[in-house]
Parts: sequence; structure tokens; C-alpha cells
Amino acid sequence: MQETPLCLRVGHLLHYTMSDYNTTDFTNPSTFILMGIPGLEAAHIWISIPFCAMYAIAVLGNFTILFIVRREPSLHKPMFYFLCMLAVTDLVMSTSTVPKMLSIFWFNSREISFRACLTQMYFVHSFTAMESGILVAMAFDRYVAICNPLRYSTTLKNSVVAEIGLAVVLRSGIVTLPYPFLARRWPYCRTNIITHSYCGHIAVVNLACADIRISSYYGLFDLFSVTGMDVFFIAVSYTLILRAIFRLPTKDARLKTFGTCISHLCAISALYVPDFCTSLTYRFGHNVPLHFLVLFDSLYLVVSPVLHPIIYGVRTKQIRGRLLQLFTHKKT
Repeated sequence: MQETPLCLRVGHLLHYTMSDYNTTDFTNPSTFILMGIPGLEAAHIWISIPFCAMYAIAVLGNFTILFIVRREPSLHKPMFYFLCMLAVTDLVMSTSTVPKMLSIFWFNSREISFRACLTQMYFVHSFTAMESGILVAMAFDRYVAICNPLRYSTTLKNSVVAEIGLAVVLRSGIVTLPYPFLARRWPYCRTNIITHSYCGHIAVVNLACADIRISSYYGLFDLFSVTGMDVFFIAVSYTLILRAIFRLPTKDARLKTFGTCISHLCAISALYVPDFCTSLTYRFGHNVPLHFLVLFDSLYLVVSPVLHPIIYGVRTKQIRGRLLQLFTHKKT
């Protein structure tokens, strides 16, 4: 295991040591110890500053999106309902990890119970998959709006939007269930120190003193069958959208129509690019420094929730106008 030597090297920087928590006779430890950003413990206070700022922006931004859509009747449309689903997902995903990270950075509060660790694992992976599913739904929304605009109101009725949202939640919840169950079945007889800032699936099962190929294979299955299929459906949607855009008679019409997709394309990039990079690097990037991997992975969970409200707040005319109107009224 790569984790144990690293823990030994940085153990003198911690209040916790390997000898305090390493045992040889437990199968399911009562607690795990989260290292934060291993190798950068001396800089935890400085690292906490951008994490805290981004988390505050994410919470404020996503709550603002929810508030504006709720208050403005003209925004009660499928596109903005999906945006609200994305905002809720971002709030839960960041809140399930960042407060614990900050407690590690600020107070050296590294302990997390075994059950809480499995719960955090479930929430992280479930809401990441949920966010991916919502982006597919938003791609479908753009496809109908551009390729079949006359049928938009009849195709995406409120009941259909609710059914799509329920399907996304059920799919994400069911697909993610094996993660904590697989992690729970392995014996942890070497160490309970997780060289990470939160309880990710691979970070936890790598501590098991057993053959964890099932967990690893299921993680790859989830990556390629769920996220991969979502990317495929989004790619098909945008192929059809671009074909419809290029058929428009004027350049201005093409640019204006494509402009309605920019926000969604930015949201897609903010989720999938770091997701694929992180997943593949963890499995195959053995020469990448661990502290870089952990820092990048931790940032990934807060960058998307920060970027999404900014992207849609700046790019979406209705939200930008309502937000400016809200601040103007407050000043007057």
C-alpha cells in the first residue's frame, strides 16, 4: 500500500500517529482518520482560505438561483426547474464534504466514524451522478427548444419535468448503493488512516487488507456506464442541435441560437473534465504526487458548485436581469 509509508513520513506533523490508530485485530474500525491534504499539513490554514471562500460563494450563489426562480413567475419553465435541481445538487454535494474539510484544516478534527464515512461516501458519489443526470436532462431541454420549438411546451410539461427529476434521483441513488456496501464488507486490519480530505470510495477501500478488485471494477463500471452514457447522450443531443443550428438561414440567427447553449456547455465542462481526469489519474497515474491528487480531487467537489451559479447568473439574461433588479430595489 502506498498510503502507509506516506502516513509514516508525515505522522510527526500530526497530533495523531500511526501507532495510536494502527491495530491488527479489527475488521470494521469504529473511526477513520482523515489526513486532509497529506504532505501539506503545515499549509492547511492557507489552503482553507480558498476552500472557505469558494464554499461561501457556492452556498450564496445557489441559494440566490433558487430564490430568484421561486420569486419570478416568468422563470417557472423547464429550463429553470432543471437549473434549480442542479443548484440543490451542488449545495448537498459541497455541504457533505467541505465543512468536514474545514474542520480538519482549522481544528485538526480528523476523526470520522465508520458509518459517517460510508454516509459521506454515498452522498458524494450519489450527488455527483445526480448532477450528471441533470446535465443530460438540460441537454434534452436544449434539444427540444432548438430542434422542435413548436412542441416544447407539450413535450416538457411540468409533469414530465418532475418525472425526469425523479428518474435522475432514483438512478443515482440505486447505482451508488453498492459503494458503501462493498466498502463495509472488506476487513480493515492494517490502518484506519485515510490519506484524503473526505471519504471517497477508492480512498477508503484501498485501506482494506483484501482483494478489492470488485470495488475497483464497479467504480470503473459506474464511470463508463453511467457517466460515459450521460456524455454519449449529451454528445448525441448536441450533434442534432448543431445540425439544426447550421440549417438556420443567417449567421446572426445561428449565433443567437447557439448562445442559448453556452451556459450548459460550460456547466458540462466544469463537471466532466475534472471528473474523468481525477478518476483515471487515481487508477493509472501512479507517478503523480499524492498531495496533488488529493488537492485536485477536493477542489473538484467545490469548483462545480461555485461555477454553476456564476455561469448561469452571467449568461442567462432572465436571471441576470432579475438579480440586477433585486439589488437595485435594495439600494433604493
